[in-house]
Amino acid sequence: MASKAKVVLTDYVWESLEVEKKIFEGLATLVAFKTATPAEFLPEAENCEALLNTYVGPITPDIMARMPKCKIIARYGIGVDTIDINAATETGIIVTNNPTYCIEEVAEHTMALVLSCARKVPFYDRLVRNGRWEVPPGKPMFRLVGRTLGLVGFGNIARAVAVRAAAFGMRILYYDPFVAQAQFQVPGEKKELAEVLRESDYVSLHPPLSPETRGMMNDETFAQMKPAAFLINCSRGPVVDTQALVRALDAGRIAGCALDTTEPEPLPDPHSLRGRENVTISPHTAWYSEQAMVGLQSGAPSEVRRVLTGQWPVNVVNPAVRGKSRAGL
Repeated sequence: MASKAKVVLTDYVWESLEVEKKIFEGLATLVAFKTATPAEFLPEAENCEALLNTYVGPITPDIMARMPKCKIIARYGIGVDTIDINAATETGIIVTNNPTYCIEEVAEHTMALVLSCARKVPFYDRLVRNGRWEVPPGKPMFRLVGRTLGLVGFGNIARAVAVRAAAFGMRILYYDPFVAQAQFQVPGEKKELAEVLRESDYVSLHPPLSPETRGMMNDETFAQMKPAAFLINCSRGPVVDTQALVRALDAGRIAGCALDTTEPEPLPDPHSLRGRENVTISPHTAWYSEQAMVGLQSGAPSEVRRVLTGQWPVNVVNPAVRGKSRAGL
């Protein structure tokens, strides 16, 4: 009888691994960790055939070289900035992600943050909690109908936001060098980044994190926004230069921001973004719902199972590895 494959889970934030165990039943042994650095899981991963990854990284060429049997690195989430994709391809390791499990959740959270900025909901809640019942401190406020939402990046989530924002009567602009105008049958007019920033009342960030997008919101780009505009970020914290954001808020170059993800994360206490009346922060919760958890937990392990049973996975990030992968696929 063939021995079971070994699958190492680097880190996870959910309560039970029953979903994973059921997927691997009879096929693989799961060794699960809640590590903070690759050095903590690496000794156990050196003889693994698959690596499941949530947040811990970076998974570098050196780490891959120490996992000579590893056929696949499967990300639980959408972004793959924790993994050196080029190195994985050269090494013959398939990399997968989970691109659809939380589209609705992040789109809804984005709209919740837009509405929070527009209607000053967190601000007024704090006001009432502190014993005050007044309208003037939150002025000015504007209806969403006729306001402009600028989407930086126009992937699955941003397009879902566009549909929702259009239902509120908003005008939709987007910037994405990889998407053509009218490529998708959703509301939105394609423009250059400077135009989107200049014309938008709300700028919502949705790019993947890459060397090109890291720090793309900086002193120069904040200066292009309207002084009355708000920044929304439900993508990756490092796409925003945090100190540039602080400077923009201090100088009144923008009206405020609402962030579900920050750089660094978690945001230290104290921090210059904390405690501001025009800043709303949620602790990277946009992805979560009970329904999303089902897709989250099953997505990455299912891709591992496919590879371990000789099948090409569904959501491959590095398709160039095909034909030269360690899995023989």
